[in-house]
Amino acid sequence: MSAEANLPLRDFYCTMRRIRTFEERVAELYVRGLSAGSMLHLSIGEEGAAAGVCAAMRPQDSFTTHHRGHGIFLARGADPNRMMAEIAGKSAGYCAGKGGSMHIADRALGHLGANAIVGGGIPHVVGAGLSYKRLRKNAVAIAFFGDGAMQQGIVHESMNMAALWDLPVMFVCINNQYGMGTRIDQATRVADFAQRAIALGLAGASVDGEDVEAVFARAQDLLDGARAGRPALLTVSCFRFFGHGRMDKSPYRSNEEEDSGRRRDPIAAARAALLERTPLTAAALDALDAAIAREMDAAIAFAEQAPAPALQAMFDDVYAPSEPQPEPLATRLDRILAER
Repeated sequence: MSAEANLPLRDFYCTMRRIRTFEERVAELYVRGLSAGSMLHLSIGEEGAAAGVCAAMRPQDSFTTHHRGHGIFLARGADPNRMMAEIAGKSAGYCAGKGGSMHIADRALGHLGANAIVGGGIPHVVGAGLSYKRLRKNAVAIAFFGDGAMQQGIVHESMNMAALWDLPVMFVCINNQYGMGTRIDQATRVADFAQRAIALGLAGASVDGEDVEAVFARAQDLLDGARAGRPALLTVSCFRFFGHGRMDKSPYRSNEEEDSGRRRDPIAAARAALLERTPLTAAALDALDAAIAREMDAAIAFAEQAPAPALQAMFDDVYAPSEPQPEPLATRLDRILAER
């Protein structure tokens, strides 16, 4: 393992705390009626997966995410102001407010796009990996998705093709135990996804998402292999603290299951390790938490104050620049009424 594996635990803690606080503010944005769209999917409880894997990535690597991808993008270096503005449907967002929570993308940070369709973004990394191999780029394409996607045919087709062509690709399944309201053992007979990957000719491994350092170490090993043409699947086991969407009260889980699952908290585990292994004090960590809270409060304020997209902007990136843009219906009606 390279020297990069000795990243300070404090950095992991900071990344995970920023993700959780951001997601808490996203939930607040929704409750206040400031978010665009009717669905939001929070990654609270999955912070170890995002922080560990993204820390192992290199600047030239690319990735796709699923509908629960805020934390992954934040761990990759996204600006929380622009992210919050996008979720609020504002023009200052990464996609000018058109992508919303589930379709954020940014090529500058290697984000090839989030996707609301279960498994929809997975084949994109196969194409990216193929281009990297043909162009001799020292880059890996990573697909992040949930355990629900493991029952989709496209993931197995993508893994088979990546293995067949020795592509620099890594698949990362964030197994939060539930696909919407269906527990994983009620969706598949074989819940050890690494077995499926190995059967298809990939390297397959599993890791506990509560331990962010273990996630990082395993991801780095697999990414090193993928960079050399040995594609892989990494399953990161964690627990989704809340329901599938913001309004889902998860009636399909017992109170005992939720209490037990929430004790698998990667942030609490990292904090305890920091207090035990480093000179950091509880007061110092509290101060760090407070600074992060202020950062995310500022992100909400930024999103709230940012302007909404102009009506005519709905046609941007839809028609070629040389094509005349259609007239919005509201504008057409106003024009017709004004002529009478």
